[in-house]
Formats: sequence, structure tokens, C-alpha cells
Amino acid sequence: MRNTLRVLRARRTLSQADLAERLGVSRQTVNALETGKYDPSLPLAFKIARLFHMSIEEIFQPEEEPEAAAGLPCVNVVG
Repeated sequence: MRNTLRVLRARRTLSQADLAERLGVSRQTVNALETGKYDPSLPLAFKIARLFHMSIEEIFQPEEEPEAAAGLPCVNVVG
């Protein structure tokens, strides 16, 4: 998952430790989120979105699916 967390944090001149404290996580977790090594839980994603006054989708974007990259139609299953 890609995200703009590092940019958003820098715009507010927050260190990773500052952001971690506000979110109630470790600095290592913030680092892992920023580098894409860790995807946030839904509650954490909501906390981050609220902190930056943005929607989750504005901060986190899924990596492109292989089917989409190949130009194949996406099928949504409802049920």
C-alpha cells in the first residue's frame, strides 16, 4: 500500500516520534508505515486520517492489482 504519510508529517514539522506519540504507536511503527513495510489496521488508519483532517483514501492508496495492470476488467462480488 502506498501512502503520503511522510509528506503529511513533514508539512506539519512533526518528527516520527511526535507522530507516534499522537497516534499511540511506536516510532518504529510510523517508520514502517512510511516505508510501506506495514499496512495500518483500520482503527489506526482512521486515527491518522482524523489527525490530518483527511479521508483514509486521500492518505492511503492500494497498490495496483495485477488484473488492473493487465487491462482486465475488475469484477466486484456482492453477496
